[in-house]
Amino acid sequence: MNWAFLQGLLSGVSQYSTAFGRVWLSVVFLFRVLVFVVAAEKVWGDEQKDFKCNTAQPGCHNVCYDHFFPLSHIRLWALQLIFVTCPSLLVVMHVAYREEKERKNREKYGDNCRSLYKNTGKKRGGLWWTYVLTLFFKIGVDATFVYLVYHIYEGYSFPSLLKCRQDPCPNTVDCFISRPTEKRIFTIFMVVSSLVCILLSIFEITYLVGKRCYECFNGVHHSNRIPNTLSDGSNLRESNTTKLMGERTPETPAPSYSKVVS
Repeated sequence: MNWAFLQGLLSGVSQYSTAFGRVWLSVVFLFRVLVFVVAAEKVWGDEQKDFKCNTAQPGCHNVCYDHFFPLSHIRLWALQLIFVTCPSLLVVMHVAYREEKERKNREKYGDNCRSLYKNTGKKRGGLWWTYVLTLFFKIGVDATFVYLVYHIYEGYSFPSLLKCRQDPCPNTVDCFISRPTEKRIFTIFMVVSSLVCILLSIFEITYLVGKRCYECFNGVHHSNRIPNTLSDGSNLRESNTTKLMGERTPETPAPSYSKVVS
């Protein structure tokens, strides 16, 4: 694995994420990717080789293993990590699209032209919708894979003894899993970390929607106050103008007439 590429990718995604998004990235990288690469692959590396059945019937061992483990945990978790991290690239690609559009606009109209975006990385307009939709997608992916692990393997536990009655086994065969307790612990750990990521994504959606509603409410309230302020200001100016004109207008004395006696 190219760790430099992964680090640059996570840094780019974290740059345009909220606080909840950064915590989500930390949980995915530290508690899922690292655990998957460092420990989980070694625990499940010998799963088929050390899966033992007390029979020498040809094909019985493979059929029983395929019955109890139709899909490897490692491959299932690898698919989950790929599907859950790829949507974050859409946000980076959307920001790159905005930056390229801004660059072409400056080349066409000059550096002093009006910018298309105040901040290409600010979650407004289409970028806001892209970010929110990626969160919904990540919630759906994690929830689906948590259910698949429970449905395919009939729970999150690994019994030490398995009873196999599949053909071509001659009768009921006892099969044994290597290191069942260790595998159970890792499975529960991966499931719990997936649930934590789901909760963080829900919190982030709530935060983004709540913040957007608050901004829209304040914008409408502010726009309603502007006409009232202008009206009060015009009335005040008219009142001051009338008062000022009254002070400047001199009082004309009434004409007096005197009677002349000839």
